[in-house]
Amino acid sequence: MSDALDSYRSAWNTKPVLRLVYDDFYNRIAGICRPGTTIEIGSGIGNLKEKIGNVISTDIQFAPWLDCVMDAQTLPFAAKTADNIVMVDVLHHVEYPTAFFAEADRVLRPGGRIIMVEPAITWGSSAFYRLLHHEPVVMSADPLIVGAPDPKRDPYAANQAIPTLLATRDRERFHRQFPRLRIDRVDWFSLLAYPLTGGFKPWSLVSEAAARRLLRAERTIEPLIGRALAFRMMLVVEKSATTDD
Repeated sequence: MSDALDSYRSAWNTKPVLRLVYDDFYNRIAGICRPGTTIEIGSGIGNLKEKIGNVISTDIQFAPWLDCVMDAQTLPFAAKTADNIVMVDVLHHVEYPTAFFAEADRVLRPGGRIIMVEPAITWGSSAFYRLLHHEPVVMSADPLIVGAPDPKRDPYAANQAIPTLLATRDRERFHRQFPRLRIDRVDWFSLLAYPLTGGFKPWSLVSEAAARRLLRAERTIEPLIGRALAFRMMLVVEKSATTDD
């Protein structure tokens, strides 16, 4: 197990407020998964299985609780074998998202879904991600560039802007490039509770009880102000129910 995963697991076990925020992520995901087989990519410390049954847990690096070690750009699954592909904080680490989406298109059954929770670069979150987060935000990047993945690349290399670019500026290009896949839903959520917890860092500026109240309040107002202020997004891509192959 890598030092990073060990650190994340330690934070998870010692920060109830962190578990509370991620439970909100997992509940959102579980609420829109199709019945059937779910492949989780980038399972990390492996908590999604507590919320969703029939999950195949995978990551690019070994951990004893994983079912499979693999790269998101080369999925070791047969065609049309999965009903859902789920990812939390993974897409913005993928070197060539086009390679992943091509593989997801192959592996998903007709009507299957890719469900991703990722950073949202908005008016309200931009300064936080640019100044207080270690991963870069490059809004000029092309998320649909095609290339050959580098097996020696650092799996934690990232561009936090990638999911937002796909959901906004490059949405129609995505649809043209992957005609069987459609961005079906984008939820802009997570206002104050997430940044105030400090994520997987050892500090938190909010108690578990206060975070619980904040999350309840955020649910009511995120449809109104989420697009402008959200720190997170849930991006749902659905495969056509009728395919040519």
